[in-house]
Amino acid sequence: MLAIIEEYSLLVQYTLIFASVLMLVALGGCFSEHSGVINLGLEGIMVMGALGGALCMYFLQDKVPSFPMLILTVIAAAASGALYSALLGVACINFKADQTIVGTALNLLGTAVAAVVVQAIKLAETGSPSDELLYRTGRAAFTNSFKIGNTVVEFNWFIVIAIIMLVIAYIVLYKTKFGLRLMACGEHPQAAASVGVSVYKMRWSGVLISGVYGGLGGICYVMAGGGSWHFSYGVAGFGFLSLAVMIFGQWKPARIALAALLFGFFRALSNVNGSITLLKDLNIPGTVYNMLPYIVSLIVLAFTSKKSRAPKAEGIPYDKGMR
Repeated sequence: MLAIIEEYSLLVQYTLIFASVLMLVALGGCFSEHSGVINLGLEGIMVMGALGGALCMYFLQDKVPSFPMLILTVIAAAASGALYSALLGVACINFKADQTIVGTALNLLGTAVAAVVVQAIKLAETGSPSDELLYRTGRAAFTNSFKIGNTVVEFNWFIVIAIIMLVIAYIVLYKTKFGLRLMACGEHPQAAASVGVSVYKMRWSGVLISGVYGGLGGICYVMAGGGSWHFSYGVAGFGFLSLAVMIFGQWKPARIALAALLFGFFRALSNVNGSITLLKDLNIPGTVYNMLPYIVSLIVLAFTSKKSRAPKAEGIPYDKGMR
């Protein structure tokens, strides 16, 4: 029995951490789309959130204790994501630009900016331009290790943060006036405006909140890896995978959490397929496991997209003169 637990403990560990990433980013997309703005720039927001959090760790890891650094890193990642998402707000809410094009531009810009910033820092400090940012000491603040038999398992505190943010998202959306007004602006903004709700403020709120969640998802994704990160790698399509989680979860926090566990499980298989006997016996190439979550997302969306009930006014710029 212990041998089975040892063998599958890593699968559970990676499933939970990847599900946390997907859930955080998908919840961010949920807030934005409930306000009426499609946020396709989640990939870029994740990268910028990861940059803010990683820089915080990089400069503070030898200067402050672990717990304060954890708090400061979370704040830095959330603030970086929110600040970057403001570009989406300015373009799509104030200037009524095409939301799909702006989101795509943010994705391309985010990875490029992060790589250039890190290269400039490394060049100034070491004389060698590298997009790899080291934070081995800082990473210990986010993980606790324990043994199950001979297997070392890491518990990542971002799992707890993700659960807390899930509860907050549910309460805000369904138990507060703010959440109900936000969703009203995504369903029928003219009706919301007729009773005194500021659609522009609600949409700005939704976009900035999505930036906070996306930024947290970005640093969580980086923490799931090793002791360093190459920022030119981006986040391997996790922003788009999170959009699939959001759609499969029908824009509802509880369903999004369950969908994130499903997609997180398939993503985790690529990390542990070499350590599980059943998977090794199948003799399937590792690249297939790397593709699995994206293949599954296509299959799931193909069969469930007809039943999707997206906010009716998402993607439509708000115009006071329309009725």
